[in-house]
Amino acid sequence: MLCALAASVAQAQTPTPTPAAPAAPVAPADVPPPPPMVVGSATPGPAAEQLIVTDTKIGTGKEATTGSTVYMHYSGWLYRPLAKGMHGKLFDSSIPRGEPLDFVLGAGRVIKGWDQGIQGMKVGGKRTLIIPSELAYGSRPTPGSGIPPNSALIFDVELMDVK
Repeated sequence: MLCALAASVAQAQTPTPTPAAPAAPVAPADVPPPPPMVVGSATPGPAAEQLIVTDTKIGTGKEATTGSTVYMHYSGWLYRPLAKGMHGKLFDSSIPRGEPLDFVLGAGRVIKGWDQGIQGMKVGGKRTLIIPSELAYGSRPTPGSGIPPNSALIFDVELMDVK
């Protein structure tokens, strides 16, 4: 019995060989590679299948309602859900011109996404509008605008005044 105990102690003190590192897992041939990641993006933004309205600052002034004339500062980009802040190429902005855009809300003088997305804003408020192609320019954007056909758009807007 003493010999068996000595043998087990000796075996416990003998170093055991370390197994070789496992080979890197091999992806099956039928699994597609992951989509490329855009630098600056952590997760993709929402699909632009419907109008998405996000208040970034709630205004305290007069409310924008159908039939009122609104004065808006805006910047518009192509919507890119994997880009930083979901903003693709800038195609237009009122800010460098220093004059807000004015229009009668609900009269159809701007894209449908604006007529719908500006409703209920109050002066001093800021919103981000993600607008699907059907509520923007669809298959017929303005020539020379830099907007490809069937593009979703993202606008950062600020309501300056309501009359």
